[in-house]
Amino acid sequence: MADKGGMDKMKGKAKEMTGKVTGDRGKQAEGKMDQAKGDAKKAMGDVRDRAEDARDSMKRRDDA
Repeated sequence: MADKGGMDKMKGKAKEMTGKVTGDRGKQAEGKMDQAKGDAKKAMGDVRDRAEDARDSMKRRDDA
């Protein structure tokens, strides 16, 4: 996961701001959902990175 939710967060922020300017509450809600989706992707990416680091660390220990 290369961007870890960054694009979803940016897209969501843009939708939310567009919704605020135009008074479109639905667009604001979509934007907030996109931002939450980006946060979830970031959290999953962070967990995956930590798991891979732990696995690599254990492998190096076993190889030594």
